Amino acid sequence: MKKAGYYSSGEFARMAGVTLRTIRYYDKQDILKPSFISEAGARFYTDKDFARLQQILLLKYLGFSLEDIREMLIGDMDYHFMLNSLDIQLKLVRDRIEQMQLVERAIKDTSEEIRKEHAIDWNRMLTLIHLTSMDQSLKTQYQNASNISARINLHRLYSQNEQGWFPWLYGQTGLRRGMKVLEAGCGDGTLWTDNRERLPQGVEIVLSDISEGMLRDARRAVGSSDGRFSYRVFDCHQIPYEEARFDLVIANHVLFYCEDIRQVCREVSRVLKPGGRFLCSTYGKNHMKEVSQLVQGFDDRIVLSADKLYGRFGMENGAGILEEYFSECSWKKYEDCLVVPKPEPLISYVLSCHGNQGQFLTERYKEFRTYVKKRTDKGFKITKEAGVFICEKTF
Repeated sequence: MKKAGYYSSGEFARMAGVTLRTIRYYDKQDILKPSFISEAGARFYTDKDFARLQQILLLKYLGFSLEDIREMLIGDMDYHFMLNSLDIQLKLVRDRIEQMQLVERAIKDTSEEIRKEHAIDWNRMLTLIHLTSMDQSLKTQYQNASNISARINLHRLYSQNEQGWFPWLYGQTGLRRGMKVLEAGCGDGTLWTDNRERLPQGVEIVLSDISEGMLRDARRAVGSSDGRFSYRVFDCHQIPYEEARFDLVIANHVLFYCEDIRQVCREVSRVLKPGGRFLCSTYGKNHMKEVSQLVQGFDDRIVLSADKLYGRFGMENGAGILEEYFSECSWKKYEDCLVVPKPEPLISYVLSCHGNQGQFLTERYKEFRTYVKKRTDKGFKITKEAGVFICEKTF
């Protein structure tokens, strides 16, 4: 007997405009499983399954393989996370449009060169090869954007401190008219979009990131028409500016990812003016500890991060590193915790981590969701131990 709110495989395929064979194939490939299977073996789908199918069809249209798509899809979502997923997919579509426009221009230029010179410019051909082999970078960008968004959303939705992290961090900058600012590792520019109305006029802000994709997201979010902002791709181990260029440098949760933290500190000190400040945020060893305990309670083989980031640069040891390069250094803690009342955002956060969780959770997703749901029914409390080092260059 058919359940209310469920569609048979045939209905689901017709409504979606795909063949029943396609739906069965996605089922066999474990990227679109039915929400209910009757005792007789009939398969039924829901509106949430339509959302997942939308993701699959769009990513397939954009050229990703089913293996790629299986890695890129997230689990069950409420409307908040469906909107977030659509926003990320929109960014990916825009990136593909920009890529194809570059390919179109390169093809036209190459064709025109051949017509004029009656010879092939192999440098142009090499450019074409590079442009038409960008799929892996787009996939990486999609995954990075999804991961960053999942982490920001968890904090934004369930932080108990009414002043969110980014408004709090902005409050530590002391930004005022005439200042020149560099943000190293700006990500998608959330620090600035969340504080747009507080920004003074007459400031110069350089947003930088090692990822062209992230910087493109920041430019779209902040807006290319805002003359206070400029954008530059570079690795902060070698900052391409002259000495004493900036009044303020910001590195928000960046230093612990850097291969040579001391080299980055040397570069920041070099480009800071005397009296300039360096704001670098990080975590303590207890940050989000309950999440690791949660997943290891489900499967003790899971490690959410192979690297203990706070061990490289954290609340406990950061001052010792920074004091080698800056004459004054103080720590300011952001007082907060999370109380998460539902499983989906917590699961999205877990899946976004840089560990081995995908290896053990993909095949046991429904079981893991049930496990997490039991622990979030009464609100799941998570410790936050984060803050910012405020350093000054006075020599």
